[in-house]
Amino acid sequence: MEKVNTLISKSLSKRKPGDLVFISDYAGSGTDAAVRKSLSRLAFNGKIRRLAHGIYYVPKIDPLLGELYPSAEEVARKIADKEKVHIFPTGAYALNKLGLSTQVPMNLVYLTDGVPRLLTIGKTKVKFKATTRKKLALKGDISSLVILALDELDFSQLGKADEARLLELLRKENPRKLKHDLSLASGRVRDYMVKLLKAKGKEG
Repeated sequence: MEKVNTLISKSLSKRKPGDLVFISDYAGSGTDAAVRKSLSRLAFNGKIRRLAHGIYYVPKIDPLLGELYPSAEEVARKIADKEKVHIFPTGAYALNKLGLSTQVPMNLVYLTDGVPRLLTIGKTKVKFKATTRKKLALKGDISSLVILALDELDFSQLGKADEARLLELLRKENPRKLKHDLSLASGRVRDYMVKLLKAKGKEG
């Protein structure tokens, strides 16, 4: 047990403030129980902070703001990077990122080709939801987000200002990526987006 403690403590001394620490980082360093107990002890002593089940982070202190906590979005991205999987925001979260909703969702939902799971980060729940290869094949940073947001919308609820915002965003997308992503969108979403783009073309 002491050997595991020493190994983990030495490893943590090389970490940067704000770095996430996963139990899986120390697989093979000892038994699962020993690793968990060591990380719990380090958290109790303030060396690290527990963020969620199996996830910790190295405290980061700002002289003016005090301790800075990792955001749920940051945690999701780091999990995806660590596990080498893709994630795409969807639902209310995608709407918020597009500027179509000012309400910050308490639940972040991502489509993924990784392991489905539900994490609680502070007061925010982060859900990784399994999806089809087709949706994960979207290429455009903007068009993919628009498609995944529209997938869960009743278009009749979108006003003129919302449509103007969507057009503004889509015009910034790489035309080739937009064309590619339109081919992968559901018929309902594709028809709506094409209608918007054609209407804009007539106006111009």
